[in-house]
Amino acid sequence: MPHTDRTPSRPLAGTVVLDLTTALSGPYATLLLGGLGATVVKIENPATGGDSARYNSPYWGADGLNAARTGDTDMSVSMMGRGRNKKSITLNLKDPRGRETFLRLARNADVVVENYAAGTADRLGIGYDDVRAVNPSVIYTSISGFGAGGGPAKAMDAIVQALSGVMYTAGEPGTDPVRFGLPVGDLLAPLYAVIGTLAAKVQRDHDGVGQRVDVSMLGALTSLLSTEPFDALEQVGMPLRTGNAVPRLAPFGIFPAEDGLIALCGPTDTFARGVFRAMGRPELIDDERFATRDQRVRHAGELHAMVAAWSRGRPRAEAVAALGAQGVPAAEVLQPTDALRNPDVLRREEVVELGHPQHGSTGLMGPGVPIRFSHADVGLDRPAPHLGEHTAELLAAIGGLSQQEIAELRQAGVV
Repeated sequence: MPHTDRTPSRPLAGTVVLDLTTALSGPYATLLLGGLGATVVKIENPATGGDSARYNSPYWGADGLNAARTGDTDMSVSMMGRGRNKKSITLNLKDPRGRETFLRLARNADVVVENYAAGTADRLGIGYDDVRAVNPSVIYTSISGFGAGGGPAKAMDAIVQALSGVMYTAGEPGTDPVRFGLPVGDLLAPLYAVIGTLAAKVQRDHDGVGQRVDVSMLGALTSLLSTEPFDALEQVGMPLRTGNAVPRLAPFGIFPAEDGLIALCGPTDTFARGVFRAMGRPELIDDERFATRDQRVRHAGELHAMVAAWSRGRPRAEAVAALGAQGVPAAEVLQPTDALRNPDVLRREEVVELGHPQHGSTGLMGPGVPIRFSHADVGLDRPAPHLGEHTAELLAAIGGLSQQEIAELRQAGVV
């Protein structure tokens, strides 16, 4: 029976995941699987120093936060976030002995996740067919830029954003396309990968058959794009990029306040009347320019100028409170550092404090598992490991290697 981290109340307790991923798209998928209770074995190349995210500045160490490494225990903040609830082993998969060792681990794994460029795993001899040969029930999840068949370019997030069309949905009309501030391709693909992995696990638990799960960053992002009818909008002459406004909705948008900005969504008759009351202008309810939705859209420029003139003269909190008292959806536009410390988000552990394996609390925030269960526990409550921290432990417990075999691999530089 292979070793697993058993937290019985966690949905994936007892599930062993071999994690061959690096950078962001793959590690975010395995982070979520770890938060759901899986035993995630992060396999890193000792010859290259492991996951490239280990070398993303800034770092946290004994002296706190620094732009460059200052000590042996320093850890990249990126790794502190993405490596939680994982165990690290080093294994040189380009060495035939490393490949053999990986396949010994794979015999006792439930899931393998990789985000190599298309075809790389097969060339290394650790692709789906190789793993299936030793473990027919394995679920083998691949995340790549363009799917298993490859694509036209190197799959960096900005390249995928460019090819997906999403850059032409952001920004003001008539301006250049805008890259989303978040790496949405890198973050959306792993969500689909986790959905696919769990669906395959449900099927495997029913019929005993494993399978490959293949997710592309481009497909994930373009699929999301298609939820809005951009092709239809273009054919009827409606603008595809509208900045902070939506031409078919009013009042709607981002408006100035004394100390920042507020977001307001009031397109229905009920909400619009609430906006007028909050502004102290109830007479606008019967104004023919604003009495119906179509009329408000037709006179959106005038209406939005009135809203801006009202909101500009008061603090964000006061404006939002006045709108909220009338039942209008409104909120302050927060800076990321403030949004990450929203008490409601912290209470639900959707964002949590990052910890360092030696130096403890950091005051820095990272993603939690933004799912609550009524009959299960989830959480990212173990700090990220240092490179190769669990090599001997897991090669023995999951791979069944003897201490002599491990020592020989270490001597040869394979681990």
